[in-house]
Amino acid sequence: MASMRDIRRRIRVVKNIQQITNAMKMVAAARLRRAQDRAETARPYADKMFFMLESLSRAAQQVEHPLLEVRPEERIAVVVIGAERGLAGSYNANIMRRTTELLKGRDPEAVKLITFGRKATTFFRRRPYEIVMSSSLPATNIQFAEVRAAAAKVRELFEAREVDAVYLVYAKFINAAVQRPTALKLLPIAPPKAEEEAGPAEYIFEPGPDELLGRLLPKYVDTQVFRSAVEAVASEHGARMTAMTSATNNAGEVIDSLTLSYNKARQAAITKELLEIVSGAEALR
Repeated sequence: MASMRDIRRRIRVVKNIQQITNAMKMVAAARLRRAQDRAETARPYADKMFFMLESLSRAAQQVEHPLLEVRPEERIAVVVIGAERGLAGSYNANIMRRTTELLKGRDPEAVKLITFGRKATTFFRRRPYEIVMSSSLPATNIQFAEVRAAAAKVRELFEAREVDAVYLVYAKFINAAVQRPTALKLLPIAPPKAEEEAGPAEYIFEPGPDELLGRLLPKYVDTQVFRSAVEAVASEHGARMTAMTSATNNAGEVIDSLTLSYNKARQAAITKELLEIVSGAEALR
């Protein structure tokens, strides 16, 4: 059985850890509130642009644009949005697992990766995939300019026919406790299948469909990448807050258990001393 000194030392160490995890939980909670507001603000605009371009690309079937070209998926590019730091529970592991599932069965030489976050970059550097671009992912106040270069890179790869499809892998923010790893096909943009039998919708384009879609399609790619990055940041803070809450609670349970062990050891020591005193007094009679 451990001595009382050892138990007191362990209690002190666990209390220090509990203070750290509790502080990290409070920081993550404060950042989550701001990140959640940004994610919920960016979501409607990105969704509306997605459905609008789906419909317009179907209506303007005669328009040829590099970002609308559908080709057999022999080579793909994947934008992986991970976290810059750890201590977020299974958040990073879930993102990497979802990406690995997407890449399963594909030739590594036919895959190009664009990574956000140090964790994603470190993970895939150990795998046989080419990382054509890697960027950091700020934990607070991410700006559109910080993802524009990556969006431009995927457009360049697709337009140059270096890849036949582009996917986004990120954690969709549901709430503070739930973050859903999601794989989204970014390019090419496909019209909705449910409306094929009804025929294409009729639109009057002003300016012309070539110019209109030529301007909207690059903005759509940029918007979807930015939206995914914002959702990923909110998901990271939610996962970290949940993990640190669990760690703080677990530390409290360990402290209670150690305190009980300390009290038992102290009681045993007192009992032993009393027995020695009584035994000594009996010996002197």
